[in-house]
Amino acid sequence: MTYIELLKRIDALAPLPKTVLDIEEFKKTDNYDTNDLVKIIEQDPLMVSTILKTANSAMFGFVSKIDSLSKAVALLGINFTISIALASGIKNALNSQLIAYGGDSDMFLRVANMQSNFVSLWMSQVDMELKKELILPSFLQESGKFLINNAVMDEGKKENFLKQINERFDDISAVEKEFVGMSSADVTSAIFKHWNIAQSIIGGIKYSDDVSKVPPLFEKHAKILNIVKLVCNISKPFDEKCIEQARQRVEDFGFDLKPFDAAVVKMQTRISEE
Repeated sequence: MTYIELLKRIDALAPLPKTVLDIEEFKKTDNYDTNDLVKIIEQDPLMVSTILKTANSAMFGFVSKIDSLSKAVALLGINFTISIALASGIKNALNSQLIAYGGDSDMFLRVANMQSNFVSLWMSQVDMELKKELILPSFLQESGKFLINNAVMDEGKKENFLKQINERFDDISAVEKEFVGMSSADVTSAIFKHWNIAQSIIGGIKYSDDVSKVPPLFEKHAKILNIVKLVCNISKPFDEKCIEQARQRVEDFGFDLKPFDAAVVKMQTRISEE
């Protein structure tokens, strides 16, 4: 598959569902009202189910069962709720699985959940503004894998692709480029541009595979997303090989290792409790 053919698939995507568009509009408001967000999400029962399922996962570590959307929003917070809701809506809009990556659509939500939680734990010790800005991009940055999956499946290359993904789990973007001409970051940013999703979300994602080209405005975002998706990769999340490579990148990119290491330990504990 060529780069041009994949772009044609992106251009042919249907518009986003109304609920997702309503959430995008809600994000633009200056003062978030929890009740307004709940009313928007309640329009989509599948989105509600996804949020409740995610909130009750070990990743968040809430003690008691969360059985209502309003309670989930109160505990997760506005930013996490919006991230989960948008990820759910986008996943359904793309209407695909992740068979070529060795999983299903739930794998996407698990990885998205993992990446955003890791960003939250790490950035909480570094920069609260960066944390706020990165929750949503970290949750959505692997969205492009749905279209890559479809392209690989259509060309009958699933077995070889999956073999390469499992063997080269520390450089999945390179495998994607070899098979379809674009990495997940390329596809995700192109999808979001097609859907007119905010540039503040697209910027860091677009350059997360090649931080040498990132504009200064999104430099920290791209570098952090690059590290996060290496550690929380879709094939072998928190593999020691990836953690060591990530630690080197943390130092190379000028970040402090201590907060990163602490976030890794906390995430490993959460994953072990799943």
